[in-house]
Amino acid sequence: MTFDALIIGGGAAGLSCALVLGSAQHKPFAKEKNIGIITHQKTSHLQNALFNNVLGLQPGTLGADLLNDGLKQLNDLYPQVNQLDNEKVLSITKNSNGFTIETNKNNYHSKIVVIAVGYTNLMTIEGLENYIEPHPRAAIEKDRIWLKNTDHLIEKNLYVAGTLAGWRSQFAIACGSGSHVATDILTLWNGGKHTKIHDKI
Repeated sequence: MTFDALIIGGGAAGLSCALVLGSAQHKPFAKEKNIGIITHQKTSHLQNALFNNVLGLQPGTLGADLLNDGLKQLNDLYPQVNQLDNEKVLSITKNSNGFTIETNKNNYHSKIVVIAVGYTNLMTIEGLENYIEPHPRAAIEKDRIWLKNTDHLIEKNLYVAGTLAGWRSQFAIACGSGSHVATDILTLWNGGKHTKIHDKI
């Protein structure tokens, strides 16, 4: 399967990125784009999170519920975004047409890839080793990592979002990071014209 954009990770950053990309479905520059998300969530810090300090969320909201609700929201609103379940990414290889993504079950090809998995040093996707550095905004003793980037861009058409992009582990920050990457991709698809997608009454 070949994608125009493939998001790796179904946590706050990955789902936010997918929602914004999906919401552009009626725009001429995005309506023919094939978008996918590998919805791996086992390593998401949302699994054991409790939220009282997030604007718009009911106090006491559980992160595990948000993960499930996010997948349903994406499917209900933007079913054209392909959700790839129960797959773990093993490697990413650059090629002349973009990237080859190998999982434990399949091989995919994508022109653009967004890495949105957690920032622990257990991240073991082959092909990203040269970008890994100690996390600049985490306590040294926690041994967190980031993928070195400039404004979420690791190299041409390879993005990173969320804590792995160097941001602090805060839900609203991770969501914003994923949305930021999505608008950068939409801007690219829109011929370089700065693009954002808003719903209006």
